[in-house]
Amino acid sequence: MFTGLVQEMGQITQIQHLNQGLQLTITASKILERIQIGDSISTSGVCLTVISFDNVSFSADLMFETLNRSTFKNACTGDWVNLEKSLTMEDFLGGHLVLGDVDCTGIIQKMEIHGIASVFQISVPSPYGKYITEKGRIAVDGASLTVISEEKNLFSISVIPHTLKNITLGLKKIGDSVNIETDIIAKQLEKLISYNNTSLTKESLIKHGFI
Repeated sequence: MFTGLVQEMGQITQIQHLNQGLQLTITASKILERIQIGDSISTSGVCLTVISFDNVSFSADLMFETLNRSTFKNACTGDWVNLEKSLTMEDFLGGHLVLGDVDCTGIIQKMEIHGIASVFQISVPSPYGKYITEKGRIAVDGASLTVISEEKNLFSISVIPHTLKNITLGLKKIGDSVNIETDIIAKQLEKLISYNNTSLTKESLIKHGFI
């Protein structure tokens, strides 16, 4: 589990094609401090397991399901990625709870400057728009950001200069794809409500203050 607070950007230096998968080697510095084999690293929003490392990089495997749902299906050497080590019980939760399980990819439709902020409008496939709410949180390439507006399958985020220069979103352009993880609570509630044989209903959730 992660917070969506990117700790550094790393760069893909090697891609090895496997049977229905990839192995990536990624340069890093802060992430490598006290790293161990088996550690989980959020890599542009995708939870990857460290299988090897040295003093300048780490390697991880990506299976077909991950490639199919994420931007890594089009990964190239030289690409920059957002990196965050997994959360521990002692860590400060400054963003929101991010699982590292990407739902889909979104496409940047607009980029505008509003005062000091950069505003990005991003489209997502129709099944996922319902999980995105104004003033809610969303993980974009693993970065925890606040939704400032949404309409059907479009949403907008506003990013301050400090954040923008420390995440890969600052390197993106219109038409680029980004990894999207929506709110896990919204998805779980929808699943529970969908069961006809349960006493849990929308009305009971409202009554008890869940929604």
